[in-house]
Amino acid sequence: MRYRRFGRTNLQLPVFSCGGMRYQHKWQDVPWSEVPHEGQANLEATIHRAVSLGIHHIETARGYGSSEMQLGPVLAQFQREKLIVQTKVAPFATQKEFFDTFNRSMDYLKLDHVDLLSLHGINNRQLLDWSLRKGGCVDAMRQLQREGRVRHVGFSTHATTDIILDAVRSDEFDYVNLHWYFVNDLNWAAVEEASKRDMGVFIISPNDKGGKLYAPPPKMVELCAPLTPMQFNGLYCLARPQVHTLSCGAARPSDFDEHIAALEFYDKIPETIAAIEKRLRAEMERVLGADWCARWHEGLPHYVEVPGEVNINEILRLWTYAKSLDLVDWGKMRYNLLGQADHWFPGEHVAKVDWKKLPQTVAKSPFAARVPDILREAHELMLDAPKQRLSQS
Repeated sequence: MRYRRFGRTNLQLPVFSCGGMRYQHKWQDVPWSEVPHEGQANLEATIHRAVSLGIHHIETARGYGSSEMQLGPVLAQFQREKLIVQTKVAPFATQKEFFDTFNRSMDYLKLDHVDLLSLHGINNRQLLDWSLRKGGCVDAMRQLQREGRVRHVGFSTHATTDIILDAVRSDEFDYVNLHWYFVNDLNWAAVEEASKRDMGVFIISPNDKGGKLYAPPPKMVELCAPLTPMQFNGLYCLARPQVHTLSCGAARPSDFDEHIAALEFYDKIPETIAAIEKRLRAEMERVLGADWCARWHEGLPHYVEVPGEVNINEILRLWTYAKSLDLVDWGKMRYNLLGQADHWFPGEHVAKVDWKKLPQTVAKSPFAARVPDILREAHELMLDAPKQRLSQS
């Protein structure tokens, strides 16, 4: 395992972290009697496998259903000082709600402190306000720090980049969990800003939201050889010193194997990924044109500025990679969450477009004349049955 300093926390985090949102029994709290023996045994084996590999950063959340409860007795099997435990609690309008939820997390985890506590999902302006205002959630986290129940505080986010930048620039947080990877460069400004402030940077879901790379299309497999698409994406992220750890949402012990194999190339990442990245970008330019690939996102409004809150930016991003790299299954998975996932994946899809107002809405885009036809094509390519977030299933 390789390690990186997690910003001003000074914690040495493994470059792959053990995310806790895929091995639990249910996305809701359940009594122990409902947890199958084999399911708990699998979770235990997954954690032991992680720690044996040097992945001692165990990350979960109150919003992950039975994850914390099931983790509690497993964490007790290790020396506490050998683990870095992170959980996440949603921002609330009142400190009482926040404290009550945090205490429930700690009861389940059976810990007297967590090393890292995140505000889970600062995804819009209201949640940012609940977090930062006087007497808000950050003040509650500071109280928990003074009590010794929390070591370092951060936030996770699925927000637009402007909101992430405002949260980072508040200087209230030691680290951030955010999305950034090959198929989503949009948050790079936030990564750089966090790095300037010596914040830890944790990449959320590089394997799933980063392209559904555990089930890649043949085109991606061919273009990424001799690496797998998952390995390429991991090394692509780790090529940047501003990035410290990537979440591996393991559902079973073997889910770490492909990532561990990629560490063979850790000391020569730039030369390992250079030819692969060149092939991927050349194929994207062949299909879509170099100008589109370089500038597709310019001048696009955030979804809150679009009539009907259509998330044009996300739709065009999904279309760009689905169209050029055959990441259609991933595109469908994400596209059909629009309108279904609240602030976790906000905005609506093309069915809600006001076509009369669209020209004015996208007037600042260098591709304003093409956007309507591309939106129609994206809808035809990716529309499927409406999806729910895992936590809603």
